[in-house]
Amino acid sequence: MSQASHRTATAAAPAGMKPGAGRVSALRGLLPFLRPYRARLALAFALLCLGSGTILVVPLAFRDLIDSGFGTGVAQGRALLGTAGLDGQFLVLFGLATFWAAAVAARYYAVSWVGERVTADLRCAVYARVLGQSPQFFETLQTGEVLSRLTGDTTLIQTVVGSSVSMGLRSLFQFGGGMVMLAVTSAHLFGLIFGLMAVLALPIAAIGRRVRTLSRESQDRIADASALAGEILNAMPTVQAFTQEQYEAQRFAARTETGFRTAVRRTRVRALLAALIIGAVMGTIIFVLWIGARQVQAGTLSLGELGAFVLYAALVAGGAGTLAEVWGDVMRAGGATERLLELLQAESAIRETSAPQPPRRAAQVGIVFDHVGLAYPARPGVRVLDDLCLEIVPGERVALVGPSGAGKTSLFQLLLRYYEVSAGAIRIDGQDIRQLALRELRRGIALVPQEPVIFSASALENIRYGRPAASDEDVLAAARAAAVDEFITRLPEGYATFLGERGTRLSGGQRQRIAIARAILKRARLLLLDEATSALDAESERLVQQGLAAAMEGRTTLIIAHRLATVQQVDRIVVIDHGRIVETGTAADLRRQGGLYARLAALQLAS
Repeated sequence: MSQASHRTATAAAPAGMKPGAGRVSALRGLLPFLRPYRARLALAFALLCLGSGTILVVPLAFRDLIDSGFGTGVAQGRALLGTAGLDGQFLVLFGLATFWAAAVAARYYAVSWVGERVTADLRCAVYARVLGQSPQFFETLQTGEVLSRLTGDTTLIQTVVGSSVSMGLRSLFQFGGGMVMLAVTSAHLFGLIFGLMAVLALPIAAIGRRVRTLSRESQDRIADASALAGEILNAMPTVQAFTQEQYEAQRFAARTETGFRTAVRRTRVRALLAALIIGAVMGTIIFVLWIGARQVQAGTLSLGELGAFVLYAALVAGGAGTLAEVWGDVMRAGGATERLLELLQAESAIRETSAPQPPRRAAQVGIVFDHVGLAYPARPGVRVLDDLCLEIVPGERVALVGPSGAGKTSLFQLLLRYYEVSAGAIRIDGQDIRQLALRELRRGIALVPQEPVIFSASALENIRYGRPAASDEDVLAAARAAAVDEFITRLPEGYATFLGERGTRLSGGQRQRIAIARAILKRARLLLLDEATSALDAESERLVQQGLAAAMEGRTTLIIAHRLATVQQVDRIVVIDHGRIVETGTAADLRRQGGLYARLAALQLAS
């Protein structure tokens, strides 16, 4: 069980990731996802302008209402839109309110649609990118953290794109337009407001930077807890067998508590920022209004102008308060976007060739391992394979045997290009596998792993995973060949039975037979069997060996085996020890040689 790693904001990104940019500037990475929806964004912006323009006209209408309604505005000739009476003034106000409400509703729908659409596109793009990574990528990044980024981080982005940005732009228009109208209404009072706000800008910016840092840290801590939960939930039988439920609950609680404390620090600083902005703006406006009230008393400002100034000041204050809230959301989304862009920009350690060669379609596959060496990226100083040379002729069945850690599975991983060779080359039908497209290379290989994977689907769909276009008849034929039919037909719904997450409704041997049926269905020219019968009882093994014999007919087959009894009938046995081939030959030849194979055979086959 691997220990989940705590990551800080400055921690190194997983292999292949590019370091993120600044938190808020990282939002520029969303532009490619927004670009396809330019028309809807333009419509939303137009509605935003209309709604903001409408709300900025309302204080003018109130100004004329106050002055004309109480006899001062008519004398000055400033009746709004030429309306002649009090009833007309109220009708204009009602019309403005109705138009503003319609513009707000339409803008909300348009922006929310874009937010949901962009979030869905982003999730799909990140998931597809992760699926293309090599196993090396997941040596440093847990799947639970990937899931946290795909769910929690994208939800934050959806909130910002679909709501907060729209609110922020509306408030920015409201704030900016209100400031302009304050200057038009009374330049003297506006000058006072502007000067005081400029003085308060520096501490607000400093606190904003702190919120930005804590936002990223908070998301990292949530991801840590998700990664731990994903790891433990996938290992529940082991946890319960060792009665570690309380210990794991405490570990998760500790991770959650760390996330809570980080979130509280972020919330505290963000609340301070909001309080500072709102308090500064409101305090400034109240002070300036006090000055304005003195001017009305002195007769240098009309009552209607002061009323309009009050409404514009309220708009500016409301816009500033909303901007403070939105800015906090934007900074959190900036951190979330940065984390997602790390996944989206991750480069696979396995690089596709720019001009792949078409694979040769020989009836059977020949393989050459030419002085192959391998050192895993996580352990660059340790050679897992060292100058290994092996030639497998088309149609040959070769067993790889040797102690654990000798390098047998590494050969399979190199054939599938999960990792790149550190030295030498691997050729299939005379072609260096690095010159083939990954999809074409892997399409020609069928693998039965030692720990088979069963998906949350029916038995039929699990087998069909080997060849999605296969007909039901082909699937059933593969199932019969792998001795799957005899236990599937006893399930409640036969082949339509849901097998549970990770095949929990099946025994280990049954899961392995499903994997063998999947490999048979693929009809690949190269068959890789990694201890394919290790989890089977004697009767099931006999049935599966019959199916495997049919599957291997006419195909090149490589078999990793620890149980030597299962590979007595292969064409050749290759004995590997410490990354090198130490013996090769038939089972009888190797026993006569008295080497490593003979010692292993003496231990296993003495009876």
